[in-house]
Amino acid sequence: MDKDDLLSKDFLKQFKTGKELDSFLKELHSRGIEQILEGELDEHLGYDKHKKKGSSNARNGYSKKIIKTENGESEIKVLRDREASFSPQLIPKRSSRSSGVENIIISLYAKGMTNSDIGQQIHEIYGYNISTSLVSRITDRVKEDIFAWQNRPLDAVYLVVWMDGIVFKVREGSRVINKTIYIAIGLKKNGMKEVLGLWLGHNESAAFWMSVLTDIKARGVDDILITATDNLKGFTETITAVFPQSRTQICVVHQIRNSCKYIVRKDRPSFIRDMKKIYTSPNRLSAEAALEDLATTWEKKYPYAIKGWRTNWEELTVFFEFPVEIRKIIYTTNMIENLNGKIRKYTKNRLSFPTNEAVMKSVYLAIQETTKKWTRPILNWAVILNQFLIIFEDRFEV
Repeated sequence: MDKDDLLSKDFLKQFKTGKELDSFLKELHSRGIEQILEGELDEHLGYDKHKKKGSSNARNGYSKKIIKTENGESEIKVLRDREASFSPQLIPKRSSRSSGVENIIISLYAKGMTNSDIGQQIHEIYGYNISTSLVSRITDRVKEDIFAWQNRPLDAVYLVVWMDGIVFKVREGSRVINKTIYIAIGLKKNGMKEVLGLWLGHNESAAFWMSVLTDIKARGVDDILITATDNLKGFTETITAVFPQSRTQICVVHQIRNSCKYIVRKDRPSFIRDMKKIYTSPNRLSAEAALEDLATTWEKKYPYAIKGWRTNWEELTVFFEFPVEIRKIIYTTNMIENLNGKIRKYTKNRLSFPTNEAVMKSVYLAIQETTKKWTRPILNWAVILNQFLIIFEDRFEV
């Protein structure tokens, strides 16, 4: 019977209720699993059933097993061999679940559901119960993936690396404290973005970023042409200590937010309008004039709002050294803040995490879900690549 026969009206008429159809589909799925296991055993023994034996090993009957799949619980026949060397891949030994259910559990976890919520969801959809500890054991298998991913080799050169931290509440002993996941996104020579890694530490600091950058370098990165960061004190010096030739651009948007903290609400629209003239200027000289105009109007009333611009001026205006297309991608850390926003979306149901491993696991899975959509180079890539090749012709080639 082929697929068309199964879908024909005459065949489907035999099912009088949805329950009868579900029962048939469940049986069909179980038989399908058994056929796959049969094929696995054929491959293991080196010959098909009812054919001449190609080895000393042979089939040795079967055992019955209750498995849990997307279609609920089913009883299947698991084939055996005389030497007991057959280890099925579809339904591993000592496992009662097909890989499909485990993938669903991991996907739900990645989307921010708690262990208890996942258990409830599996029960509602598939009709069987799984404990929160079982969910945890299944998702814990991601630890090996995280280790391999975190230690994979990186490219020798990245055109831009955006760096930022995101804070989570994590239990430590009897307290819940803030910890920071440090994240770096690199722009590759083909225009694709790549998350370089995740690092867990306490409050964001230049000292910890030193260890992050050292790790990146140890994994094969020889040069970063431009870095885009927030205005964390000492960050630029930390970057140049590891990558001496890198040009560091402090995020202008962070500076705008910091300045606005000192402005009362009624003055804010006017202040923002005057401040905008700085970073929309055509060149650095014009931007300096706009800063002086801003200071003339507002510095007496709001000295700290102007002080930040003066203190960080050199790093805030690096983007003026580059063409407009490159300026747009380096003057702000929006690239990484967008990723952080997606991570927050997936983890928002978790008020705190019980362990360091739990927060790393959740953030890693959220990143894997998000980066599935990173399938194309950034906008105007051909133009941007040519600009990089001209400006940094002695530091990289395609």
